[in-house]
Amino acid sequence: MLRLDSNENSNGPGPRVLAAMQDAFDDVNRYPFQINGRLGDEVAHALQVDPSSVELGCGSSEILGAAVVAFTAPDRPLITVSPTFELPADIARHLGHTVVAVPVRTGSLELDLDAMAASATNAGLIYVCNPNNPTSTVHGASDIDAFVTKALRVEPRATILIDEAYHEFVARPDYRSAIPLALSNPRVIVSRTFSKIFGLAGMRVGYAVGQRETLRTVSQQLDALRISRLSTAAALAALADPDHIADQQRLNREAREFTVRAMREAGFEIIEPHGNFVMMNIRRDIRPFQAACRQRGLAIARPFPPLLNYARVTIGTMAEMERAVTVLRVVLSQPEGPVPTTSYRAPSDGRRYVC
Repeated sequence: MLRLDSNENSNGPGPRVLAAMQDAFDDVNRYPFQINGRLGDEVAHALQVDPSSVELGCGSSEILGAAVVAFTAPDRPLITVSPTFELPADIARHLGHTVVAVPVRTGSLELDLDAMAASATNAGLIYVCNPNNPTSTVHGASDIDAFVTKALRVEPRATILIDEAYHEFVARPDYRSAIPLALSNPRVIVSRTFSKIFGLAGMRVGYAVGQRETLRTVSQQLDALRISRLSTAAALAALADPDHIADQQRLNREAREFTVRAMREAGFEIIEPHGNFVMMNIRRDIRPFQAACRQRGLAIARPFPPLLNYARVTIGTMAEMERAVTVLRVVLSQPEGPVPTTSYRAPSDGRRYVC
């Protein structure tokens, strides 16, 4: 099965990372307190921030979940987007807290930041995924700055979490990280992950950046031993290998451009992508299309209501994308299959919850 369904990095980590993990085997009988502290320091050094401004998590998923628990309540809703990464909304609903999901803009599929800000009354947490998963759209720095100002004017008590899981893939000139905003404003947190550009999805390492007191509120919801020795060793080696990151950016860009060009030439609209995935308007229901692709050995992403005529496809290696494009074009050239009569249900294996 060609797995292009979870925005994983098909290239994986570099050889330095694999060697570091092997070297760490001798210490797996020891708790990771000391080495976790070193990782926090190295992340801070890489970002040129104070170590007190960094909080590690078991993937950024744990950070997102902890923020929902820390900042939302029955009378303090979560403001999010539809569609976006589902974990914050799923956890809020599980807790019995209100979720306000603002639809993306028709056509462009961009986040409707004005509508999100207008919906912020009494908000406990506002979740912004930038670039957004699954649409692969991105907002520039001026848009994010203006949004934060507007939202906090509507609800000064709200906390705004900006998820930058795909930060390293963005090349748009007007984009920049919101980390400076998080360092200057106690109502803003930025989350990042080692799962994407670093190729460490299975090792579960992420982090949050913000002011010390804000992060302390989040850290109270985190497991003290949340990152293993092997994961920490891998993340440390990844940070120390910037050439590998540059290679991953280039490989993703080349394979992504190939995919976009091939599918547009076939007559299908693709939203301009800014991550390691593309969102393609297939002009038919995603559910039978997804099943037909799987029958041909290609796994693509789950449905993202309400965009049921769109398919999200992860960018793999060039060889994988050549194979994937062939399958996509074959399936799209055939009559549309029957739409399932049962409503869509999320997978039960937890794959939707990781980043």
